[in-house]
Amino acid sequence: MTDDKDVLRDIWFGRIPACFTLYQDELTEREAEPYYLLLPRISYLMLVTDKVKKHFQKVMRPEDISEIWFDYEGTPLKWHYPVGVLFDLHASNTGLPWNITVHFKNFPERDLLHCLSKDVIEAHFMSCVKEADALKHKGQVINEMQKKDHKQLWMGLQNDKFDQFWAINRKLMEYPAGEDGFRYIPFRIYQAISERPFIQKLFRPVAVDGQPHTLGDLIREVCPSAVACEDGEKFQVVIHGIEPMLETPLQWLSEHLSYPDNFLHISILPQSMD
Repeated sequence: MTDDKDVLRDIWFGRIPACFTLYQDELTEREAEPYYLLLPRISYLMLVTDKVKKHFQKVMRPEDISEIWFDYEGTPLKWHYPVGVLFDLHASNTGLPWNITVHFKNFPERDLLHCLSKDVIEAHFMSCVKEADALKHKGQVINEMQKKDHKQLWMGLQNDKFDQFWAINRKLMEYPAGEDGFRYIPFRIYQAISERPFIQKLFRPVAVDGQPHTLGDLIREVCPSAVACEDGEKFQVVIHGIEPMLETPLQWLSEHLSYPDNFLHISILPQSMD
């Protein structure tokens, strides 16, 4: 890969200030103060909220505590989406800190997957990494790694260790000499105005004529309404809270702006009018 380590570090250490508040109907023995936390964009809510859970459990009786879950303005937050994706989709046009509501009862079975341990998060994460490598290298790179390498990827993410993670992940970002990039680009496109979970399809980094495909090429192919703007509505194409230029080569984005699961998570948002 073209190693632009400063970009990789900036992406890894991106943080979102959040304010966690207990839902008003939860039973407490004394007043529950809000809890403030800097959330890593690249991680998962259930991986970084142990302190939040402990903070609110202190003011509650054990019998009133069941599975924790979070919402933002009434929308349950899917723990299996990266934190940065959740913020970009639901709260990017609001002020900071991000105000998240904490619940310990009435788990929304229809909206959320259960997550009773970090083993569940690890299984989801590794499944995504394997799917991404199947797209990029027919699964050859991840399958040639040892179990300890898989574990190092996970522990690097869980413990927020950039060097530990990238010592292994850089192998997943390489491609054979003489080729122009990966077989296919692992990506997921989310639309703030759509009920559909996300869009994902096969898309090569290079066109038939040998020209590198760009972010704009991908959006025009997969989500043409976001760039057509026929009704006057404008959209933002956001990755990690920033708007990359649509002329940016997709291969470069995949190598440098993918989340730790090796997918490019792209949010398409209505353009704010302020």
